[in-house]
Amino acid sequence: MPERIHDIPFDIVAFDLDGTLLDSSRDLGNAVNHALASGGFAPVPAEGIESLIGGGAKLMLKRALDSQGGVSAEDFRPLYQSLLAYYAENNAVHSRPYPGALAALDELAARGINLAIVTNKFESFATSILHQLGLSSRFSAIIGGDTMGKGRAKPQPDPIFEAISRCGGGRCVFIGDSSYDKAAARAANVPFIAASYGYCDVAIEELGGDGVIAGLNELICVLESL
Repeated sequence: MPERIHDIPFDIVAFDLDGTLLDSSRDLGNAVNHALASGGFAPVPAEGIESLIGGGAKLMLKRALDSQGGVSAEDFRPLYQSLLAYYAENNAVHSRPYPGALAALDELAARGINLAIVTNKFESFATSILHQLGLSSRFSAIIGGDTMGKGRAKPQPDPIFEAISRCGGGRCVFIGDSSYDKAAARAANVPFIAASYGYCDVAIEELGGDGVIAGLNELICVLESL
């Protein structure tokens, strides 16, 4: 392991995935629109996709359907299965790391800091996407919305606790772009850095945290300041 430089006061840096580490809105939007089309619903325009993201694919689809009057639980199930099936085959077509992501990950790894992903995306999807992008080996833990079982995804703190455990323990900081991320970090009693460039579901002033970054090129400096 590289020699640890002690100017970042954390042993673990954990990231949300969509809207924080990866720009994945186009692939998510295509999956939602595939499901909508299968049920005869109108597609969500590209500019409206980001406002749907947060809380996982099921909630994303529900928001899109609710905007068109909603459906019963019985009718929702096949649409959701259509989304999942499409996304399983098309989840890294357009998704890419945000500018500055690779450099930030390289710098953190060089300082001996463990890296983790904590997302509400299914663990299998998160792992598949990171593998396709050549990033999965960088992370000591990849925690998905289904990893901890029903009712234990963000905003619950359980996924962050699990990431800390899999990384061997120590002081953790969490970077995210949504109210789910902030709530999970606060519940886990770890510092939170807000990614203002992401798919923020609330105003950045409300999201706020122990630090704010407008891009991942700012992450190292903000971590050093905490």
